Amino acid sequence: MWRIEVKEKPGIFDAVGESVHKNILDLGFQHVEEVALVLVYTLEGDISEKDVYRIGSELLSDRVSQNFSFVQGSAPHFDHSSRNEHIVEIAYNPGVMDPVEESVLKGIRDMGIGGVTAVRTARQYQIKGKISEEEAQVIVDKVLSNKLIQHLVQENIGDKSVKIRNSDKDVSVVVVDLLNADDSQLIKISEKGQLFLNIKEMRAIQEHFRSLKRNPTDVELETVAQTWSEHCHHKTFRGKICYKVTENGRTEVREIHNLFKSTIAKATYDINKPWCVSVFHDNAGIIEFDDEHDVCFKVETHNHPSALEPFGGANTGIGGVLRDTMGTGLGAKPICNTDVFCFAPPDYDTAKLPAGTLHPKRVMKGVVSGVRDYGNKMGIPTVNGSIIFDDRFVGNPLVYCGNVGLIPRGKSEKKVHRGDLIVAAGGRTGRDGIHGATFSSGELTSESEVVSSGAVQIGDPIQEKKVLDVQLKARDENLYHAVTDCGAGGFSSAVGEMGAETGAVVHLDKAPLKYQGLSYMEIWISESQERMVFAVPRANIERFLELFAMENVEATVIGEFTGTGRLELFYCQTKVCDLDMNFMHDGIPDIIKEACWEPKNEAVEPVISKEKNLTADLCNILSHYNVCSKEWVVRQYDHEVQGGSVIKPFVGVQHDGPSDAAVVAPKMGSTKGIAVSNGINVRYGMIDPYWMAAGCIDEAVRQIVSVGGNPDRVAILDNFCWGNPDKPDRLGPLVRCAQGCYDAAVAYGTPFISGKDSLYNEYAEGGQSLAIPGTILISAIGIMGDVREALTMDFKKAGNLIYIVGMTRDEMGGSIYYHRHGITGGRVPRVDFDSGRKIFKALFQASQQKLAVSIHDCSEGGLGVCLAEMAFSGLLGAEIDLKEVPFDGEKADEKILFSESHSRFLVEVSPESKHGFEKKLKGAVFMCIGQVTQSPEVMVHGIDGTVCVKENINKLKQVWKAPLGW
Repeated sequence: MWRIEVKEKPGIFDAVGESVHKNILDLGFQHVEEVALVLVYTLEGDISEKDVYRIGSELLSDRVSQNFSFVQGSAPHFDHSSRNEHIVEIAYNPGVMDPVEESVLKGIRDMGIGGVTAVRTARQYQIKGKISEEEAQVIVDKVLSNKLIQHLVQENIGDKSVKIRNSDKDVSVVVVDLLNADDSQLIKISEKGQLFLNIKEMRAIQEHFRSLKRNPTDVELETVAQTWSEHCHHKTFRGKICYKVTENGRTEVREIHNLFKSTIAKATYDINKPWCVSVFHDNAGIIEFDDEHDVCFKVETHNHPSALEPFGGANTGIGGVLRDTMGTGLGAKPICNTDVFCFAPPDYDTAKLPAGTLHPKRVMKGVVSGVRDYGNKMGIPTVNGSIIFDDRFVGNPLVYCGNVGLIPRGKSEKKVHRGDLIVAAGGRTGRDGIHGATFSSGELTSESEVVSSGAVQIGDPIQEKKVLDVQLKARDENLYHAVTDCGAGGFSSAVGEMGAETGAVVHLDKAPLKYQGLSYMEIWISESQERMVFAVPRANIERFLELFAMENVEATVIGEFTGTGRLELFYCQTKVCDLDMNFMHDGIPDIIKEACWEPKNEAVEPVISKEKNLTADLCNILSHYNVCSKEWVVRQYDHEVQGGSVIKPFVGVQHDGPSDAAVVAPKMGSTKGIAVSNGINVRYGMIDPYWMAAGCIDEAVRQIVSVGGNPDRVAILDNFCWGNPDKPDRLGPLVRCAQGCYDAAVAYGTPFISGKDSLYNEYAEGGQSLAIPGTILISAIGIMGDVREALTMDFKKAGNLIYIVGMTRDEMGGSIYYHRHGITGGRVPRVDFDSGRKIFKALFQASQQKLAVSIHDCSEGGLGVCLAEMAFSGLLGAEIDLKEVPFDGEKADEKILFSESHSRFLVEVSPESKHGFEKKLKGAVFMCIGQVTQSPEVMVHGIDGTVCVKENINKLKQVWKAPLGW
């Protein structure tokens, strides 16, 4: 055994060490002077000193910037010469995926060096500064490690290493005594097994096995729980809801049968767009792109895992949604990523943190790192996203990960055939991700970090890239009939769903394992990452396995799709499961949930006494976390890899202005492209979720229009993240939100093609439950005929005219302006669908005829923020007159400037195009309100003619960038 240590040379900037140092300072330990990182590699096997030197010098270190040392054995040698240095070493827990280990092992083999049987890695932190043992423990817990996935290997105050369990295969079948259990015992079985099944569901399982006159095995019970989980079965959206609603002073009770079919799916089928290729039934939705290809789009959530282990949760969130794309049809090539995050504010008071939660700043940094790590290493550009902050996300952050894929025409359909072999390909199976699907179907508590620690995974993007590359080759050779990813529930869900119509036999002992000692149930439900399941005809299996082996991707036959309609699992020739597929997928009992909704009183709006000068208010809004620049996040992502990004996250003269939507040309040599955007605003939902949903759809579509997209070729995705749907006051707003989705989608002709719900986003502590604000994310994808005609939002030329398009209204509820004054309000922005349709169509035609120079949509912060962003992005000034702005209501400067009414845009038009632009906008609400100026300042004249805003654009940009300028 050999130990190799790698460290930056003196004078070389240690980026990781400096980042850790900053995080420690954020804890208040200002006496910590410096942190240095040492990468530690332990090599096991029969290796010569000469080979160890080669590995250290050629593979593990950079000769220009790093030094390395090595010693035989595994123990670190601490230097106690300085009392002001504290050394801590952190490693992954046994069973947690460490992608570096596999990469190093492969690199050593590629060097032609044999004898290395295993590689382990660790990180050593050398902390300079006099700190106590208590302070050191806080630093370890809050900055250096997460006990869910890591442990303290050794430090210079003690040894806390752990060992992996390693036992022989266990073939004894565990039987659960369900037949004789009463209701209280059934609930205990559900709770102890982390099944998250209610009493009615447990009774249904009990009755089924009573009819068979036997008890279930543990894996049978677990399989049913995975299949019936909220995460996999979407029980709330599919079930019956007794909806008590109060409207216009009247209360009535309505019964809803299948909320999904009556709102989201109904909208798509009512709209009936012929360019929708595949909706709702596959891993991602598919629409037509050109004569040769279609595009698919999916957005997933990974909230609960990200709350416990931010890096791993977000890392595998991206990995999972990429596998959704890879598992759509016969497989699509991922072409771009999106991500949307919801956190508590990064300056959240540490003293107010619920027990067992991580600080929001640490959560945010971990999530961003996880997304960056996976997307960048896979070579997929991250081109679009949003970040929302609100106190109520403190126990439960939201992490949305999206991907767009390109798939050849004719490859969008798949069907498992009787006799197809079941092939597992990609990563090996371990204990990571156990109970992930059921874990995400319940509330988080202060005990979740201990009880559900096995539900957290770590991804390996290099492995997934290899799987992707070889899968596309196998697809193009027509080597398999169907494919899906091993996501929530692992083999249980993948094989269970693929074999729902045929049945399947699986030999669990044939599945490749990361290490010995896994039980048959752990193999079956593990959510270890980077695994795909294929249905391969026997005639093709030799070529299929050969192709995967050529690309260094492990592929193994683990079973067969039969015609029996049963799921049969074997472990070392012992049958451990025999389930009827019909019962698995259709045996779940009907559950009626109660829901209630009562609107808030919006008759009286608060009056804010203030000065005539609104400059300070504008700066205050620009520096709001929900408005300010997210450059610190965006710059960490590669948004240009693959060479297809046309409009990137930042635009303008200095490439730091906020783009409305991304535009990507996915095929080299073609100018046809896609536009991707999103709409999200949780503050509107605090007043009325119906108008939140409508507003989010409006926002997503108008952002597509802002870059020159055609509103008639836009498809959307829904992602609901909500609290506990078993509570009527949580479920009522969810129902109302879904109804808003239906009405807005139909009005705008934007079909839903895919989506996802993530419920039970609550954090329970001490008998109290903190629910997230009900959140709907709408993601939009539009087809663009020619990306060369795309528009950006920055002002282009002094002397050009500034138009506002759309009606501004007295509806300040949920606005950033109100939030800055500690108010929510009651009059939420509503969407005028007829007006919105006209505006979207007219602006698209105007952009096609090159009558608009730039377009920017008015959203958070209203007209004021929109104007400032266009100005400082283009490094040009602007002068406008508020009395020219079309306004519905009693006029006031702050209302006109900061109202967040929907379907509105600021449009830059050259004087030569004035007549043509106004002619094209005929029938829509619009007005010329000012012009672009050479003077580098934004000047706004109030309704009485006096100047109410006057500020240099550099100052506006500075306050916009400062809050997250880490």
